[in-house]
Amino acid sequence: MPPRPSLQSLLLMAASTSAAAGDSGLLLAARRRFPAAFATAWGQRVRLLHSVSGTRLPRRAELACCFGTAPAAVPAGPVVPRSRIVRSAEEKSACEARLGQLVQKLKSQGINMSQWRLGTFQRLLCPQCKGGSTEEQSLSVFIRNDGLNATWTCFRAACGWKGDAQPDGVSKVYQAKRDTGSESDAGNGSDQEVKANNAVKPYRKLREQDMRLEPLCDELVTYFSERMISPETLRRNNVSQRKWNNKIVIAFTYRRDKVLVGCKYREVSKKFSQEPNTEKILYGLDDIKQARDVIIVEGEIDKLSMEEAGYRNCVSVPDGAPPQVSNKLPDKDHDKKYQYLWNCKEYLDSASRIILATDADPPGQALAEELARRLGKERCWRVSWPKKNETEFCKDANEVLMFLGPQALKKVIEGAELYPIRGLFNFRDFFPEIDSYYLGIRGDELGIPTGWKCMDELYKVVPGELTIVTGVPNSGKSEWIDALLCNINSQCGWKFALCSMENKVRDHARKLLEKHIKKPFFNARYGGSVERMSPDEFEEGKQWLNETFHLIRCEDDSLPSINWVLALAKAAVLRHGVRGLVIDPYNELDHQRSPNQNETEYVSQILTKIKRFAQHHSCHVWFVAHPRQLHNWNGGAPNMYDISGSAHFINKCDNGIVIHRNRDPDAGPVDVVQVCMKKVRNKVIGQIGDAFLTYDRVTGVYKEADEAIVAKVVKQQMRQKQQSQHQHR
Repeated sequence: MPPRPSLQSLLLMAASTSAAAGDSGLLLAARRRFPAAFATAWGQRVRLLHSVSGTRLPRRAELACCFGTAPAAVPAGPVVPRSRIVRSAEEKSACEARLGQLVQKLKSQGINMSQWRLGTFQRLLCPQCKGGSTEEQSLSVFIRNDGLNATWTCFRAACGWKGDAQPDGVSKVYQAKRDTGSESDAGNGSDQEVKANNAVKPYRKLREQDMRLEPLCDELVTYFSERMISPETLRRNNVSQRKWNNKIVIAFTYRRDKVLVGCKYREVSKKFSQEPNTEKILYGLDDIKQARDVIIVEGEIDKLSMEEAGYRNCVSVPDGAPPQVSNKLPDKDHDKKYQYLWNCKEYLDSASRIILATDADPPGQALAEELARRLGKERCWRVSWPKKNETEFCKDANEVLMFLGPQALKKVIEGAELYPIRGLFNFRDFFPEIDSYYLGIRGDELGIPTGWKCMDELYKVVPGELTIVTGVPNSGKSEWIDALLCNINSQCGWKFALCSMENKVRDHARKLLEKHIKKPFFNARYGGSVERMSPDEFEEGKQWLNETFHLIRCEDDSLPSINWVLALAKAAVLRHGVRGLVIDPYNELDHQRSPNQNETEYVSQILTKIKRFAQHHSCHVWFVAHPRQLHNWNGGAPNMYDISGSAHFINKCDNGIVIHRNRDPDAGPVDVVQVCMKKVRNKVIGQIGDAFLTYDRVTGVYKEADEAIVAKVVKQQMRQKQQSQHQHR
């Protein structure tokens, strides 16, 4: 009796005679799984390896294909089947635990399915938007086979809800490593990890004969006519219809060079769907080929409406608008939502002007911003939709066409304005502010008086400006600024932030109280016979101090940086309504400049920051800076260029003031203070010149000097100047 052939031999013979004898069950499964293998030319053979262990057949046969080669040698022993997913019992238990956690986390988000499928996308009703008015199943959920991650996204433009979840103890960093394959799994045989997000799917090539598209029926032609779209426009744009799920839907065909690329379907109830796995392009792409001006709208009907107004150079985006502007701009490879722009880049690059006519609602404006960011704002324009009645504005191009007619839509495009670019303006953008300035609505357009008439002719305080104050030590710079602040508060009620690093808080409070109450703080020698402020006056003064001034001070031993000071000053402006800031002095700040930055560059950077703060917060800043060491000083007032550090102190400030005190009894009273205006940028509020004040040492109050005293001081200064010039000769 001949030996009984083995099962493996029978399978090999079945493979070689399958063409004549018909397919067996196993070969039929192989044909379905490997159609390319069975479609090859003759001479190629299919080898089926069937793994046998003992007498028990495995539940599943493993199929492998060899083309144009001889059968491989059969191993002597039984072949161990290699499963697509090989896990130990421990791994399987851990995976099931992870999947259980993922299901619970999805349910906590409102995502609940009757059947949980792994490794595939599932569609269901979004718990956030409930699918809108059409109750569309717009939520896509994907759960990995290994239970490491679940993601979901709602594809309705008005919703856009998305998120992800991981089991406890699985970080996103670890999962990212698994996604990129940084952890080797060759040893455990887990070759099942096909990433849904990274899978590259080939585009489908549509054939018009397979689409079963039909000309529009009379009812749909009437529907478009009600929207002011003519049959000629519909025919030119190949708008068709198709029977879909026992319904008649409108078919908008997407073409490039007249070749069908994609198709989008719209029900009359405004429910949309698209042919899957097709390339995303702009609708009406052939109409903008080599066009210099391009109009982009949000929907296909808007594109048809533009054509009714005479604009064929118009395209529509395929996917509608996002709910909001994204936080950052992704690169080309990850810009999936707007891939249609990259696919049509060669058409858009030739356009010198792109008019964004998206919808007027927030998603439409978000879409305009996203398009402008990618196309370049410098060549983008935007439209303003007109009113359709006394209370409502038109939402899009089709509403303008329906309610106002094609001429109104044409005016909308002709009236398009440049898309705003941050930092680039027209004077028209500031006309309201200029009007207020001209009409003097704020009341401080001509500056705030200083409280001294002789000073008001030279200098007034304007919100948003920077004043640099300098002078030799012990000239009274800080005292004069304190007196100026008291005067301004008395006249206008301004509040101030003080960053005075040379004064103790109690000493600074004493000086301010003496100027406010005009009495000495102590019964001390400096007060002479003047009566000390009373307890009631003292309590009233404390209340005034607390309401008028806010202190910026470092509580530890570290020095404050300019960024730290300005950050606290900003908080004082927003919280307390501060209108003025004093930084006294420059050399008490923490100056940590980079090694490749010299002092001149550093000073310029600091002053720029201070000026930006002043302008943005409408806050006047007084910045005290000491002069450098003066050699051969003759007792005269220093210059702004003598400030230690850089000439930028006078170059970048709005106002430059030198405080100088008379120290020569022969030149006049030693209590005379000369206020020298060395720079005034704004001619409206002052001019260069000198003012003379007298200082009351008892109360710290400054008053205007008598004309006789001023004449004597000026005469003595002229004499000193002539002597100095004679010595230099």
